[in-house]
Amino acid sequence: MKDQSVPPGYQDMMSFGLVEALLGRRSRRFFMGAEIPDGVFAYKSKYEPLPLSDMEKYLVVAACGGNTSWHHMIYRAKLYAPHLSNYAGAASGRTFPSAAGFHTSMTFFTDDEGVYVLESRDDEACSARNDDGSLDFDHIVGAVKTRIRKLRDGRLLLPPEVPYVEAHNTWVVNHPGTLLVIPVGDLAQHFLLNLCYMLQNGLVLYDDINRRAVPGIERFSDIVDIDNVWPITFAEQASLSEITAELSTGCYAGSLMLQAMGLGGWMFNGIDPFSMLGASGENGPPGLGFRYDTDEDRWPYPNPTGLEEVMEGYCPPHFSDMREAVDAVCNRKFGPGGPFNPETPGPWKDSRKVRSAASVHDEHFRACVALQAQYVYDTFGKFPATVPSIFVSMYLQAHHLDLDFYNEFYKPGAYLGTHSEHMKRWHP
Repeated sequence: MKDQSVPPGYQDMMSFGLVEALLGRRSRRFFMGAEIPDGVFAYKSKYEPLPLSDMEKYLVVAACGGNTSWHHMIYRAKLYAPHLSNYAGAASGRTFPSAAGFHTSMTFFTDDEGVYVLESRDDEACSARNDDGSLDFDHIVGAVKTRIRKLRDGRLLLPPEVPYVEAHNTWVVNHPGTLLVIPVGDLAQHFLLNLCYMLQNGLVLYDDINRRAVPGIERFSDIVDIDNVWPITFAEQASLSEITAELSTGCYAGSLMLQAMGLGGWMFNGIDPFSMLGASGENGPPGLGFRYDTDEDRWPYPNPTGLEEVMEGYCPPHFSDMREAVDAVCNRKFGPGGPFNPETPGPWKDSRKVRSAASVHDEHFRACVALQAQYVYDTFGKFPATVPSIFVSMYLQAHHLDLDFYNEFYKPGAYLGTHSEHMKRWHP
């Protein structure tokens, strides 16, 4: 970001204060080109929609899901000391936290030009920190640009109408000129990683729905107390809560960036998740185009499982069975580029020593995890049993504010100095 084309607003953003971003964060929905046809806020913008520039788009996406150097690991648990905790699924961190470093989500986004995915989930660190601990944000944004994959031309095909979009969002969401960021979580993989976490900490699943233990679990009494259990419903709800936090904090990071850049927008969940993923039926909108299954006798909702060759959930039909999915999770953790592979670089003085300190999941461990996972899939016809395999919850929209609307209806102070100066500083 050092060339002459960088607008002065970029340096304003880089020096913007965290406290100002926190206290100045508001949902600012009325964009250039918008219209509210009736009610107390009836107003029609006199401007044409103004899409975000490429630089603005990259900055927002980088804030929502950019790679921020190496994950620092979880150091110790008494149960398996002196081995290093081996929970993490990725070697690098991103702009948001993830439970135990699982990092199972991917960042999709759409604008007038197309639908995209940021492929940074399993990247090595794009930029190591400097000796003083600083990290060059230019490198983060540069890495984002190289890791964006365009999936199709044109804006996401999700009409801003009920029932696809909640009634209070139809006038504003996914309209021309807007950028919509869509974090998507692989809840099947997240739950698998939690089954590994449970076994490492002396726990196995119990089927509280059918009131029975997992058949065959007694074969593993040599490595776990089979009477120390978490119910399926609790373990899956915990996984859902954790991945929701991951998706939400990515959007929150993006919302803070909007204040620093002087862009309008907000984070919200007012889009039907099944419509967004493309699971709203044969006559529904294609959304992101994820494949899905239905079973009206056992599930109240369709179950999205993955987008082929883009984001395939760790469950059938993308894997032949749950054992294959378990092996894939283990390869992500211990294979090339994984957080516990000795050859993966890291932030430590002796990264090989650190990464080698974690015990590898052996055949007996994998078989125990696979037994539980396969039981869930065979019993309930899907994995996980009670929550979606692929999950979307929170979104971030970014757009250019129509300040005339706020001047018309609000007292001074409804927007920040970065908003009032945005056009002059970013689009001179």
